[in-house]
Amino acid sequence: MVLVRYNPWQEMNSLQHQLNRLLDEALTPTNWEENVNFSKIPAAELTETDDALHLKLEVPGMSAKDLDIQVMVDRVAIAGERKSETETNENGKTRSEFRYGKFQRVIPLPVRIQNTNVTADYKDGILHLNLPLSSEEKNKVVKISLPEAEATA
Repeated sequence: MVLVRYNPWQEMNSLQHQLNRLLDEALTPTNWEENVNFSKIPAAELTETDDALHLKLEVPGMSAKDLDIQVMVDRVAIAGERKSETETNENGKTRSEFRYGKFQRVIPLPVRIQNTNVTADYKDGILHLNLPLSSEEKNKVVKISLPEAEATA
């Protein structure tokens, strides 16, 4: 019987190797369809000014008619579908990492808006929504009262 010196770092290296292999397999483009599809969720940017919220949503490769935008006073729901346009030659194969299919995203808003006065613009794959603040939110004043100090005699 041969004695082998115990090395705890060898087990850590083995664990790290297994985790790296697991993540590499899970996040390769061929497996994105099977797992949570991060690429189907469009990235958003929300900016607040004194009179409006400005929402930018990244939806490249789509036409405006493929987007369904619903604006409520406290949230924005955006849905759409990226349609596949792949062509295959007789002699070769096509490998595509583009994502196709339906997506939906609901973005909660930090303040109430006037959803009847929203304006939208779609250019270069970026959807811009101008969401004017509700007049209640613009003129909202909160009075804060302090407890009265007791008079000492």
